[in-house]
Amino acid sequence: MWVAAAVVALGLALGIGWLAWPDAAPYSPPGVAKAAPVVPTQRPSTLPKPTCATVAHDFVPRKIAVAGVTKGASVVTPPREANGVPGAPPLTTRGKSVFAWDKQQGILPGDAAGNVLLNAHTWPDGSALGNRLLASLRKGDRIVVMGANARLCYRVTERIEVPVKPGLLRYYTTDGPPQLAIVVCSGRRLGSGEWTKRTVWFASPAV
Repeated sequence: MWVAAAVVALGLALGIGWLAWPDAAPYSPPGVAKAAPVVPTQRPSTLPKPTCATVAHDFVPRKIAVAGVTKGASVVTPPREANGVPGAPPLTTRGKSVFAWDKQQGILPGDAAGNVLLNAHTWPDGSALGNRLLASLRKGDRIVVMGANARLCYRVTERIEVPVKPGLLRYYTTDGPPQLAIVVCSGRRLGSGEWTKRTVWFASPAV
């Protein structure tokens, strides 16, 4: 990287030198217009596009972008409920459009193993983040998790719908390959906060 920086610095120095010390203008006989100066064209950058396949350390998720769903939903960290279930976002207008990360399990993006537990609300009027995930997020789609100074890309490897009971025990996996595990309510709504099923997505780190 320092080599590239040195090359850029040298190029800038040469450019400034050219501006400060231009070549003498060619002689033009009286009555003959001088040729317009040639403006060098800017070459497109040949540097590789940045990727987010790997990170040097784990990080706390702050925003999550999902292809076709959200360009950057915020992440909140509510405590677990009394029955040990990961806490959900608040039941507010803002809460409809954010993810909740289960801090108690403690697995972070960039960790070597286990599931990063996330959830989002599904609303009966179809206006919440969970509704948009149900409508659009499929196997192979890209998810980008962003922290303060890091980002990590994931690719959805599995989408599964299960009954509320017994649920899906492997959602809580703390070993095995590193993954995102996202759950939302789905199926038929029985009443306030009660749905017949849950939809779970698993996603693995990818370019």
